Amino acid sequence: MQHRTEETPFLVAPTGELRGERWQLTKDRFVIGRDPECDLVVADRQVSREHVEIRKSDAGYVIEDLNSKNGTHLNGVRLKTPSLLQDGDEIQVAFAIKLSFVGSEATLPLTLDEGTLDGARLLRIEIQAHRVWIGDEEVDPPLSPPQFRLLELLHQNFTRVVTREEIAEHVWPGTHGVGVSDQAIDALIRRLRDRLADINPDQEFIVTVRGHGFRLHNPLRAE
Repeated sequence: MQHRTEETPFLVAPTGELRGERWQLTKDRFVIGRDPECDLVVADRQVSREHVEIRKSDAGYVIEDLNSKNGTHLNGVRLKTPSLLQDGDEIQVAFAIKLSFVGSEATLPLTLDEGTLDGARLLRIEIQAHRVWIGDEEVDPPLSPPQFRLLELLHQNFTRVVTREEIAEHVWPGTHGVGVSDQAIDALIRRLRDRLADINPDQEFIVTVRGHGFRLHNPLRAE
């Protein structure tokens, strides 16, 4: 089961398809945007490549819009200057995703219950530690770096289909997808499916959408 230290703030999606997903602010600079290199990738055309950043300062965590086209709203007000985040602040990135800033366990948003935060979905992933769980069982030995990057990409974009071009750019960084064959992607998909099936052979987590790409099917544990 995923745990975090008390002093580490995080972002959480309180509503929508990503309800309960959370991202720990373990880095001094955490960037949200459309670029695959961002810490939180939001693959929506409303979102700029580097849209908004949250950085650690002596006073706390500061949020700053990075001259994005469609703006960032903090508690309903468009963000024009860097602002210090407070527990429970609501962040709206363009019109693509809404996030809450959580600085301590005592201020978890009331719209979320503990079951959701602990991972109500069957497959859970801890980005910083490169760890993956299916139910209560951890995938061990750990996934290879390419397998993990592929699963990370699908997990962060599980509300939509991820194209082969996106997979090539994210899994093989620096290549810009050049020289990455469909056969290489298919082989990686197959190996990742096999690793996940080792723990839960009855669940098809990676769905092929012919002519478009792949998506992650990550049902609630109650399903």
